[in-house]
Amino acid sequence: MATTRQRRKPMAEINVVPYIDVMLVLLVIFMITAPLLTQGVKVELPQASAEPIPPEEKEPLIVSVDAQGQYYINVGDDPDSPIEDATLVARVAAVLRRQPTTPVYVRGDARVDYGSVVKAMTLLQGAGAPSVGLITEPPEAGKKQR
Repeated sequence: MATTRQRRKPMAEINVVPYIDVMLVLLVIFMITAPLLTQGVKVELPQASAEPIPPEEKEPLIVSVDAQGQYYINVGDDPDSPIEDATLVARVAAVLRRQPTTPVYVRGDARVDYGSVVKAMTLLQGAGAPSVGLITEPPEAGKKQR
């Protein structure tokens, strides 16, 4: 009696279970890291049309940006002279340490580069301002809006 060996057929299936596990792990990683990758300045957008700033007991902290992109702040010895970025951050941080609920506003010239206003907002955020408002003038009657 001769023993006959049975030949095994090669398995033609792919085991996909490990691939599904890897895919689910990657999905979880991307879901966690995607919100962390967003960059930008946090600004509270208005929910309705613009209204006048309500009168408050505290004087607001106003950072002005002129047409050349120089910064001015309404606190300190000379509010009419331009200041450097580091001085701006130091003064705003000092005011917010003393009075954390002080409102902070940016007043930018209409001809100033948009990047200068965003840079000012970023500096204010770095100094500890929880929210930054923008000061505008109401449009004059009879003039066309752009």
